Amino acid sequence: MSEGVRCMWMRGGTSKGGYFLAEDVPGGSAGDSALRDAFLLRAFGSPDPRQIDGMGGGDPLTSKVAMVSGSDRPDVDVEYLFLQVFVDRAVVSDAQNCGNILAGVGPFAIERGLVAARDGVTPVSVLMVNSGQIADVMVDTPGGVVRYDGEAQIDGVPGTAAPISVAFRDTAGASCGALFPSGNTCDVVDGVPVTMIDAGMPCVLIGAVGLGLSGSEDPEVLEADTALKTRLESLRLACGEMMNLGDVTNSSVPKMTLISPAISGAISTRSFIPHRVHKGIGVLAAVSVATACVTPGTVAHEIAKCDTKDSPTLGIEHPTGITAVKITHEGGKLQHAAILRTARKLMDGEIFA
Repeated sequence: MSEGVRCMWMRGGTSKGGYFLAEDVPGGSAGDSALRDAFLLRAFGSPDPRQIDGMGGGDPLTSKVAMVSGSDRPDVDVEYLFLQVFVDRAVVSDAQNCGNILAGVGPFAIERGLVAARDGVTPVSVLMVNSGQIADVMVDTPGGVVRYDGEAQIDGVPGTAAPISVAFRDTAGASCGALFPSGNTCDVVDGVPVTMIDAGMPCVLIGAVGLGLSGSEDPEVLEADTALKTRLESLRLACGEMMNLGDVTNSSVPKMTLISPAISGAISTRSFIPHRVHKGIGVLAAVSVATACVTPGTVAHEIAKCDTKDSPTLGIEHPTGITAVKITHEGGKLQHAAILRTARKLMDGEIFA
């Protein structure tokens, strides 16, 4: 067992995980990923479906890590590396960003003294190391102290909390090199029309009806459908190559997202992450879906209920509610995306692994 390592456990958006200063993690500052990953697997209790011998919650949404450090760059305050600790495999992946865990990075950076708090609202500019993109996070800090309680509510999280505004700069093509990495707004892969898009999160959008589904199925029903999961994984492997991601067998991206007509939002989704079904939808996955909704020629544009002439706020429906995404686009190009999140500090102390 290691000596205690300082960490903070937080809920960020609809996810939960450990927040660390990079310098506190074994191998973190030295860039020793093998040492770092071995520590995190022990800390979370992976691989094990229950993660019973660690802090993980037996779900990809509760098995996440933020490694945060100060930055020498003049345009950002802190740098944030997101790591996904797999539940049932000895894998720690840095292949994607996480916009939900990002919501807690601003409060964490202030709490750890990386950013000086203002009286009122404190802006924190964050470099997302995984993709090299930047997000601007606004944190409530009345009297120079991070505030967690408030009246903001996001679907997928009970109760209310202080609002955290997250705005993304230049997310298009963050991981794949282009908004539509195949060069097309729609492709046919193994007989299925798909849209491959990267507006901060590499996603493959598929009309649910084309797979014999309504798109309103509960996550548990979809996860129990072995034939569907096999088909989606075959498509994911093929699309990964087309999206400039290479062999994605052991990667958490791209996210396979089933889309269907919405009840009250712009579009309905069921997102595989990549093999379990998200109980909601990831922040940057929602941005990717929203961008596809307003782009003519995509499979989402044909289904979505929205006005492409404006810069709309789109309601992206998911199993536990709706995520609202405000996007600005011009000439088919994504200019700006913003979303409301909340976060809460759960524990501050030491973890032993």
